[in-house]
Amino acid sequence: MSDLKIRPATEQDIDLILQFVRELAIYEKAEHEVLATPDHVRNTLFGANPAVFGLICEVDAKAIGFAVYFFNYSTWQGRHGLYLEDLYVTPDARGHGAGKALLQHLAQIALDKDCGRFEWSVLDWNTPSIEFYDSLGALPQNEWIRYRMTGDALQGLAAGAQKMPA
Repeated sequence: MSDLKIRPATEQDIDLILQFVRELAIYEKAEHEVLATPDHVRNTLFGANPAVFGLICEVDAKAIGFAVYFFNYSTWQGRHGLYLEDLYVTPDARGHGAGKALLQHLAQIALDKDCGRFEWSVLDWNTPSIEFYDSLGALPQNEWIRYRMTGDALQGLAAGAQKMPA
């Protein structure tokens, strides 16, 4: 690609980030699950003490993709890890190195921050992405089952904690 640039996301990118989030959700057949608002993004990525960070990928000053990541922790390693929450490249820019450049940039951040791991999840039907990640030497972690709790189940579990004696 001609002039490829990866830069930290800024508050001026909020609408762009939300656009990319919607495009990714459409690709993942989950557009109905997108609840993020400009205020959510502003508060979480650009508030006083952000715990999540964003990157914007540009070619010739046109935004073509983004990545959102945060740091987790491995008790076994005693070190932080970098977790890639989302990576998205617009369809017309795919296959030209932007995704790989974003992953390389994130890998360098992980090394700079002394992270012991760089991890992400991929939908099991997303064959092009799985093949791409395999080509980079990433290994699937098939022995782990990811769990998620939202809505009523999350509120119900938390309500049980509120009733416990201190």
